[in-house]
Amino acid sequence: MSRNLCLTRQCLGLVTRIECAIRPLAGDNGMWTLLFAAGMAGEQPSAIKAQGPFHGPFAAETILDTIVESLTLHGYELADDPQIWCLHLQAQLREMNGGRSRHSGGFEFRPEH
Repeated sequence: MSRNLCLTRQCLGLVTRIECAIRPLAGDNGMWTLLFAAGMAGEQPSAIKAQGPFHGPFAAETILDTIVESLTLHGYELADDPQIWCLHLQAQLREMNGGRSRHSGGFEFRPEH
């Protein structure tokens, strides 16, 4: 599976979009994260989330595969659309990496759901 992907779902004439990316965390310690931006197509994302850290890109890809499977069961389809929210995801990663260096002890994982 690609380390960048986009899923969309149409409902009542509106298109919901989710962009996903797998990125390495700072520190060259082999830790990776999943980044997600979601919202209405043609608008700014209404939610940006991260999951992880994961030990290596393949662990993150395995989790992303599971998430994509679940989303397709809920009507989302993989789209060939270019990523339009990559700057939002990059900002989230930069924030995570900044927090990581300030705390020098590691990454704090706080899943919301």
